[in-house]
Amino acid sequence: MTATTDVLVVGGGSTGTGIARDLAMRGVDVTLVEKGNLTHGTTGRMHGLLHSGGRYAVSDRASAEECIEENRVLRDIAGHCVEETGGQFVQLEGDPDEYFEEKLAGCRECGIPAEVLTGEEAREEEPYLTEDVKRAIRVPDGAIDPFRLCVANAISAENHGARIETHAEVVDLLGDSDRVTGATIRHDSGPGKRTHGKVGETEEIRAEYVVNATGAWAGQLGEMAGVDIEVRPSKGVMVVMNCRQVDTVINRCRPKGDADIVVPHETTAILGTTDEEVSDPEDYPEERWEVDLMIDELKRLVPILEEARTVRSFWGVRPLYEPPEVGSSDPTDITRDYFLLDHEERDDLHGLTSIVGGKFTTYRMMAEEISDHVCEQLGVSAACRTADEPLPGSEDESVLDAGMDRFGLRSPVARRSAQRLGSRADDVLSSVEPNPVLCDCEAVTRAEVRDAIDQSGTDLNAVRIRTRASMGNCQGGFCCHRMASELHPEFEEPQAYAALDELFQERWKGERHALWGEQLSQAALNYALHATTMNRDRDPVADGERDEGSAIDFAAFDAGESHSPTAAPDGGRHGD
Repeated sequence: MTATTDVLVVGGGSTGTGIARDLAMRGVDVTLVEKGNLTHGTTGRMHGLLHSGGRYAVSDRASAEECIEENRVLRDIAGHCVEETGGQFVQLEGDPDEYFEEKLAGCRECGIPAEVLTGEEAREEEPYLTEDVKRAIRVPDGAIDPFRLCVANAISAENHGARIETHAEVVDLLGDSDRVTGATIRHDSGPGKRTHGKVGETEEIRAEYVVNATGAWAGQLGEMAGVDIEVRPSKGVMVVMNCRQVDTVINRCRPKGDADIVVPHETTAILGTTDEEVSDPEDYPEERWEVDLMIDELKRLVPILEEARTVRSFWGVRPLYEPPEVGSSDPTDITRDYFLLDHEERDDLHGLTSIVGGKFTTYRMMAEEISDHVCEQLGVSAACRTADEPLPGSEDESVLDAGMDRFGLRSPVARRSAQRLGSRADDVLSSVEPNPVLCDCEAVTRAEVRDAIDQSGTDLNAVRIRTRASMGNCQGGFCCHRMASELHPEFEEPQAYAALDELFQERWKGERHALWGEQLSQAALNYALHATTMNRDRDPVADGERDEGSAIDFAAFDAGESHSPTAAPDGGRHGD
């Protein structure tokens, strides 16, 4: 199977989808391929911070200036993905005054609005801050949903004629030592992966130009082309708490270090982060001490964190890059700026450009620069429009304010649904009747889940990314099976069970490093629910092969009898 396109973009994170949108809006024929879901790599493992640039105002002012510029753009074009929380850089008693003043001056020199708050003013704005706060700098930080933003970019790209292929891994590049002419991709054979190609087959996509937007994996794609791309992946660990302990982004105002930020995100708070260089972007263990570090350090800023429940942890890799001649030994010293690598100019290899480094907040700016470069190569004169045209869902802000009573939704559910769907809220929420809530923690309704299934097939992790269903306190314990049930009748029972397995395993992956205290109880409850109601632990009694060690005799329940030693005298059960 062979296809042709003007530009092949490899990588379905923020930068890749941003490039696909930008080029498609200029009239270029674009195909994007991603080996997993959209946001499979670094984008899906960030802490949800919309940078004001304040974090870089001392160490990397060029990056700080880019952040505040793009911060304003994203608020305009993607309002349905942004929560305007504001942010504080908090100085505690004993923290150096010199650094505080340097941070303040740096923000103002970079054009970042910065206001000094007294300790009392800072705590009035954010009541759970420690009483040890001396003063703070208020900046326009925000919270942003990377999943919805990437999906919106992909939808916009498709609306302008692009082809978006998820679960399509590049296994080889086409061409020779002088020119890259496309790629061979393999369509994933996993459950329910909807692609234009047939699952399990390979496809050659021939292109006039190829863009490497794979982030921390850029070096691996470079190897296929025979060029060196020395990305230096840096691992960052984040911890998700059971609720929002703060409503403002809280940064520790001190020189660089681990565990210095709390980001309110949807119904949770995300603690971050570490900064440790790793050799392989997919092979780096997370340790329990890293989770403990977050709690121990950040409870000095927000003491209530000591009483909170840790829901899960996750980790990602930053695609850091610096010119080889710099040779920094500490990953925190590496610039957060981005670099366009023109392999024709650098390596005498035509038809390939890589974009490396950068941050989520500056993804659109990165996409614009590389799209300008690609259009120059192709002789396309159209200008970039992505800073001015809203993303799908952000066109009409009134839909975010209007009540959804006509859809039978309770007010908090209506608000959350409208925030997620933006201007699509009316169409989606009116498509299903009745429309109950399937995910109680995140207030996700049946209509939203079915809309996501229409886009993703049986890939329930893609449904999760689009809706946040299963990402709340219970981590899918009470809603994974509800999501899977929505696959019927379009999909058969084996597909639904395979999709449920995949989703529940992904949820477990993040929980297993936080199994203590109340979260251990929650995980045990989830196990008990799924084991006893759906035989998810594969007890042999399901096949009529009860063994002596099995804890529950399901056959007795099926027969309506009571053989349990805990049966009450009246035939009922203790605790009912």
